[in-house]
Amino acid sequence: MSSFLRQMEENRNQEHAAAMKKYMKNLFPFLGIKSPERKKLSKTFIQELCAIEDFETHVLSLWDLPEREYQYVAVDFLVKKKKHLNESHLDLIESLIITKSWWDTVDLIASHLVGTIFSKSPEFIQSRGRVWINSDNIWLQRSMLLFQLKYKEKTDKELLFSIIRQTKHIEEFFIQKAIGWALREYSKTNPADVVRFIESQSLSNLARKEGLKHIQKVSL
Repeated sequence: MSSFLRQMEENRNQEHAAAMKKYMKNLFPFLGIKSPERKKLSKTFIQELCAIEDFETHVLSLWDLPEREYQYVAVDFLVKKKKHLNESHLDLIESLIITKSWWDTVDLIASHLVGTIFSKSPEFIQSRGRVWINSDNIWLQRSMLLFQLKYKEKTDKELLFSIIRQTKHIEEFFIQKAIGWALREYSKTNPADVVRFIESQSLSNLARKEGLKHIQKVSL
């Protein structure tokens, strides 16, 4: 990993770093390496990491590093590796969700990693998912709202609507936005049921607006 870290450090850009930090509400320091360059610099490293059986240690090491780009590299790797992930990796995934949490990592983890594992082992939707929904952690709750984003026609409609019913009362922007996003995405597959659900629920204005956005666009 040392050679990769050296490459990243050599490409530090203070001007870009300041702008990226500001965009992320000053929550994280940045090296200032934009996405295309980051992916180019990390390509070989990720390929090497894919061949390592004990990759979790390396992922956690990346997560521990201060600059945000390293968390992005960890997520890039796990997304590339997602077909090989299973329920044994849920502890790792949960740790990444609740540590250094923000939408830029959580949303990819939820839709790609949690979604993949739960599709393989749906029994964990109940056992692990119930714990996440009932937790006080908004990022675990958001992950449950978003994990079916890429399921399309395979979306478990009743499960999605049930999760929304359990979280709609939470007065938190990232939860309400996720409710709307999940409904909007599912409306591309099943607009009629989404409209019926929204009309039957006392959703926030934000969730309702976001949920109907695609339907209104198509209607226009």
